[in-house]
Amino acid sequence: MATQLPGRQRPVGIIYGIRLKDSNEYRYIGLTTWSSSRRLRRHLSNARAGRKTPYYDWLRKHQEDVVVDQLYTERESLTRLGEAEILWIAALRAEGHRLLNLSAGGLGPTGVVWTDEMREAARQRSTGRKGVSRPGPLGPFYGMQHTPEQRAKWSRDRKGTFVGPANPNYGKFGEDHPSFGHTMSPESRAVLSEMRRGERNPNFGKKASPETRAKMSAAQKGVPKPSSARSAHTRYHTNQGRTSPTCKFCISDAQSN
Repeated sequence: MATQLPGRQRPVGIIYGIRLKDSNEYRYIGLTTWSSSRRLRRHLSNARAGRKTPYYDWLRKHQEDVVVDQLYTERESLTRLGEAEILWIAALRAEGHRLLNLSAGGLGPTGVVWTDEMREAARQRSTGRKGVSRPGPLGPFYGMQHTPEQRAKWSRDRKGTFVGPANPNYGKFGEDHPSFGHTMSPESRAVLSEMRRGERNPNFGKKASPETRAKMSAAQKGVPKPSSARSAHTRYHTNQGRTSPTCKFCISDAQSN
């Protein structure tokens, strides 16, 4: 079934098909600039990592019984490789192959729009599924760090993203705020406390320089302390276990209790 264009130049990429060992029906068609066997290993790795699509759900179920075939070799351009993938997917679907590809193929974004039925099916597949946790040395990025250039790029890209009206919670207060009424359990508070205690605290052993202390002092000069009635209530009443008959926050706390 495989075809190949004439010529001796190095291949640009291939079209491959994945099927069960004992079946001639292809369930997935893809393109790659790698070898077909290497691409299959990558698919299997993604499946084990828990990626959630109909294809990866099928692959997790049959990973010991799948094979990959090289269907077409492209030697001219990536554009032609993308076009070839579209043609192979269309042709095999017309022949009745139940392909699990979500799109019609091709290079770049394919404009896949999930229907309500697709979303519901995905929800049902993922309900109750245990997530994959790879802490510490098991994590693929363990012991590595992003370059300063990459960190600077992310900083530029994200600057101002969630400031003012761009923040999804901008102008939301009280019951309108998604965190309204949320309280952490004692267990979660204890875990967070332990994570930041002693040498695990990012500021452990650090001391502000005289220049930094001078800047902080200048920035706070003339600012009343406490800076608000709520802060004053917390400092002089709540923290000291006192109440005041004229404090609106003390009155509100008493009424809520």
